[in-house]
Amino acid sequence: MIIRQLAVGPIQANCYILGCETTHVAAVIDPGDDPERILAEVQRAGLTIASIINTHGHFDHVGGNRQLKSATGAELLIHPLDAPMLGQLDQMAGAFGLRAENSPAPDRLVEDGDTIAVGELELNVLHTPGHTPGGISLHVDSCVFVGDTLFQGSIGRTDFPGGDFDTLIASIRTRLFSLDDKTTVYTGHGPETTIGTEKQYNPFARMG
Repeated sequence: MIIRQLAVGPIQANCYILGCETTHVAAVIDPGDDPERILAEVQRAGLTIASIINTHGHFDHVGGNRQLKSATGAELLIHPLDAPMLGQLDQMAGAFGLRAENSPAPDRLVEDGDTIAVGELELNVLHTPGHTPGGISLHVDSCVFVGDTLFQGSIGRTDFPGGDFDTLIASIRTRLFSLDDKTTVYTGHGPETTIGTEKQYNPFARMG
């Protein structure tokens, strides 16, 4: 499994390139901005992008969708509850004094229990709402990509439209904390962590 991480855009959201070592097929998870940098990294890794996966619909995680899809023809995936956000990115970014280009409509809607093939890799979709209604996490082997659901020592914001603190805590406890303690957590902002570390030290895990 090949994993490349790029912090993109003015809010420095983490974009991940996940590739299959056997087939060299890849998915880009959360291309929030800087599509040229993402494409250059994909080329350096010798990969071909087959899918673009959005963990949720906030502009800092999906702002590069249009250019990346135009350049690659890759399939665009998101949960149905967050799909409407893709046509509102300019408004969302404008509220922060920033700019974003609206995304194309998704090619595929994914829900809890679905799988996404990336070459010989199989990503399991976990619905982890709370930061947004349609937030998802992607579990593959000993890794989970969680978007803005869980951070090192913290959790995603719940004060945006559609956010809910109790729902987010339930997602973390019932969906993420059910994974093996050694599972590496690739977060939407900041450094990676592990499930075991967050169970033990994350102060929000004991709230709600």
